[in-house]
Amino acid sequence: MALKQISTSQVEMGMFVHSFQGSWLNHPFWKARFLIEDEDRLEAVRQSALDGVVIDTDRGADLPRQDEAPAARGPVLHSALKARNLRMSSPAPQAAAPTPIRAPVPRIAKVGVAREFGNARRVAGQARKVISKVFIEARLGNAPRVAEVTPVVEDIYASIERNPYAFSGLMRCKSEIETIYQHMLSVSALMVSLARQLGLSAQQTHTAGMAGLLLDVGMSRLEIDPTALTGGLGDIDEDLWHRHCYVGRDLLAAAEGVPDEVLQAVARHHEQMDGAGFPQALAGREIDLISRMAAICDRYDLLVSGAATGTAMDPAEAMHVMMGQSAAFDGEILARFQEALGVYPVGSFVRLRSDRIAMVIDQDPSEPALPTVRAFYSLATGKHVKAKVIELANCFGEDAIAGIADLSELGLPSAEELREQLFTVGAK
Repeated sequence: MALKQISTSQVEMGMFVHSFQGSWLNHPFWKARFLIEDEDRLEAVRQSALDGVVIDTDRGADLPRQDEAPAARGPVLHSALKARNLRMSSPAPQAAAPTPIRAPVPRIAKVGVAREFGNARRVAGQARKVISKVFIEARLGNAPRVAEVTPVVEDIYASIERNPYAFSGLMRCKSEIETIYQHMLSVSALMVSLARQLGLSAQQTHTAGMAGLLLDVGMSRLEIDPTALTGGLGDIDEDLWHRHCYVGRDLLAAAEGVPDEVLQAVARHHEQMDGAGFPQALAGREIDLISRMAAICDRYDLLVSGAATGTAMDPAEAMHVMMGQSAAFDGEILARFQEALGVYPVGSFVRLRSDRIAMVIDQDPSEPALPTVRAFYSLATGKHVKAKVIELANCFGEDAIAGIADLSELGLPSAEELREQLFTVGAK
C-alpha cells in the first residue's frame, strides 16, 4: 500500500481514495475507500470542504509527473474520460427547478428480504440504545450530538442498500422497542428509501435519513408520554403537540453540525401542501424538499403504527389512504413513495383470487402492484395451509390479489405477530 495525502484540487480521475482528512460532514460519501471513475464523484470530492484526501497509488492513479499529460494514466482513467466526453457532447439540460427531483434509479436487492431481516433486527437493536440516550440527554437539556446519531443512519442506509424492504418490514413486526423510538427508526428508513427512489445524492439521502430519525426529538422536552401515541394523536393536547416541532428545531439548533435541511424538516414535517398543516400553515413551494418528504413518511408510519388513529392500519390500506390525500402532500413525491414501497408494501396482508390469505414479503421494482407474497391461510377451509411463495409478477395468472385482507374475524394472531412468524419462516 502506497499512501499519499493530497489536496482536493489535486484529485483526478482514476485515483483510489483511501481516506478523507476532515469531518464526515464535509463530504457526501458513505464510504471512504473507492475508485474515482466518474465525473460526478470527481466533482463531489473537489467541491467538498475536506482538508485533504489520502490516495492509494497502488490501487489507482498517482499525481501526474510534470511532463505527463493527465490523459495518459491507464485504462480506468481512459474509460472514465470517454464517458465524460460523451456526457459533455450531449444536449445541455433545461434549467433545473428550485428543488429538482431526479428520475428514480432501478433498485436491485443484493440480498433477499428474509436474509436481511436478521441484519435489520440487529441494526434496530443497536439503534434503540442510541435513540434512548438522545432522549435522556435531551430531557437533561443537552443537545444531541450529530456524531452519535450518524452511525444509526449509516446502518439503516446499509441495510436498505442490501435490501430496500427488509428494514421497513421489520418495523411492522411485534417489537419491544418503545413506540416513539420505533417511529423514529421507521421514518428514518422510509426517508432513506424515498430519497433513493427520487435519485437524490448520497449526501441528500444521508440528510433525509437523519431528518427522519430526529423529527420527533422535541417530544423529549414536553410533558407527553411517548406511549400515548398508541392511543392516537387525538389524546394529546393540540397546542402541546404543535409545540414539539419548534422545541425539536431549537434543541437541534443548539447542537453543532446539524444540517439546515434537518432543522427545517423537524420544524415543518406536519406542514401540508394545501396550507392546512402546522405549525406555520405553510403551503406549496414554501415547504422545502426534505420537509415535503418527511410529511409523507411521518404520516404513513403514524397510520400503520396506529399512532394516528389508535388502530394500526395494514400497510396497503395506509398507502391507499395516503394516495387519496394528494392535496395534503406533494403529488410527485407521493407517487415515488408508492413506487419505493409498492402498492402493497412488504408486510401487507392480502386476499388472493384463490381464496387464500397471504402476506407481501418482497417487491418487484418494475411491477409495484404485483409483489411477491407468501400464502398461508385458506378462507374456504378456515385453516392454515402450507406456506407457499408466489411471485405475482411472474406467476402467469396462477393467482392475483383480490383486495386487502381483513384478519379481524379469522381468529389469527395479531398482525404484528403474524409478520414476525412469516418472516422468521422465510429466514430459515
